[in-house]
Amino acid sequence: MIKKTPLEAWIQAKVSEDRFEPLTREKIESYQLQKLKETIAWAKQRSKFYRNILTDIEPEDIRSLKEMRMLPFTDSADVREKGWQFLCVPQDLIHRIVTLQTSGTTGEKKRIYFTEEDQERTIDFFHHGMTSLAQSGDRILILMPGERPGSVGDLLKKGVERFGAYGIIYGAVKDPKKVWDVLEKESIDIIVGIPQQVFAVAKYGIPIEKNSTVKIKSVLLSADYVPDAIINELKEKWNCKVFEHYGMTEMGLGGGVSCEAFQGYHLREADLYFEVINPDTGEVLEDGQYGEIVFTTLTRKGMPLIRYRTGDWGRFLPDSCSCGTILKRLDKIHYRIDNSVSLADAEKLTISELDEILFAIEGILDFDIVLTNEMDRECLTVWIYPFLRESVDMKELFERAYQSLCTYPKIAALIQKGKLAVEIRQKQEKPEIYNGMHKRKIFDRRKNQSEFV
Repeated sequence: MIKKTPLEAWIQAKVSEDRFEPLTREKIESYQLQKLKETIAWAKQRSKFYRNILTDIEPEDIRSLKEMRMLPFTDSADVREKGWQFLCVPQDLIHRIVTLQTSGTTGEKKRIYFTEEDQERTIDFFHHGMTSLAQSGDRILILMPGERPGSVGDLLKKGVERFGAYGIIYGAVKDPKKVWDVLEKESIDIIVGIPQQVFAVAKYGIPIEKNSTVKIKSVLLSADYVPDAIINELKEKWNCKVFEHYGMTEMGLGGGVSCEAFQGYHLREADLYFEVINPDTGEVLEDGQYGEIVFTTLTRKGMPLIRYRTGDWGRFLPDSCSCGTILKRLDKIHYRIDNSVSLADAEKLTISELDEILFAIEGILDFDIVLTNEMDRECLTVWIYPFLRESVDMKELFERAYQSLCTYPKIAALIQKGKLAVEIRQKQEKPEIYNGMHKRKIFDRRKNQSEFV
């Protein structure tokens, strides 16, 4: 029997004074509406940015969640250019500042500010969300940055320790062998990490797993798109359950997590309100329709974000989860809007599509994609980083990769018209994913033809 997501009981305790009464959508939305009004009042009173953009809007003007549509959007450019103006508390009450480099931009970096109370809410979410896959006594390896107080690994460790699990912070994977040694030495039960990095650790262990003591029961993948090809590989190699987390720094590092039904993310609805919009018109879309994910913080004190455009492409699932919860579900995020490229004939290509194609090929550990102009057509070059512990026939590997790409419909159509070429090359140095927490992307060099490798 599938266990109901533990987030429901957690949210019920926040939303309803009577924990024995059934939680309903009406109760959740009434709570969200009240918190939204409080957020608007708080932000208008204390934030220079919000005083300017909410001049003509008062909390009492919002009589239902549908009327949120009258509120303006905010985005990464606002945060990058006017970040300090979002602040609603004195600087000495800021407990943690996270600096983010926005890809494709110059000038100021994004800075996200959190009070100690804001970070406590994230710890609380990690505490309850992680019980979807872990229990007291489990030993959890955290392959995320955690050396600084208030970093994601630090908050996650504090969260899991509240239900009796033991968190071990390792950090981002730079050498899969060293991580494998930790798995054996520390008798790890659960791994939390970036999809491709965890994939690399699992691939490293293939030749030695028969004589290994490593027994992984669950994995939580986060911080980037999670390819089904990687999920299937981990399930096969470790015979484990693979959960997914959706979040971003601007959300407070935590947004939603899958349950044992593995049918989308259940969201921290007491702290965040999510919408899906048409990115061109701003229209709020019905459940089931794809668009851009937008969220509003409902309990953030240091730096509230109202109708913040994430740039993520997804949808709400319209039907109920088989775990039995009444919480809404966000479907698997498909890609970031600003990390897709338009090819000839306006055909759009995303890194997530290429992940599904190439990670499914045995022998490929990682790859980079570079798009350039070559004479009268575009060229898609795949730099493959092979898994060299296996006896890989490179010629055969290249051919399989080439054929898989060339038979993908949107790529095949452009090749047939002579508008696109595909090249496969071997990458010698470690891919960018090993440099830390970088998200995977297509390197578009059509305007700047400088050397990539």
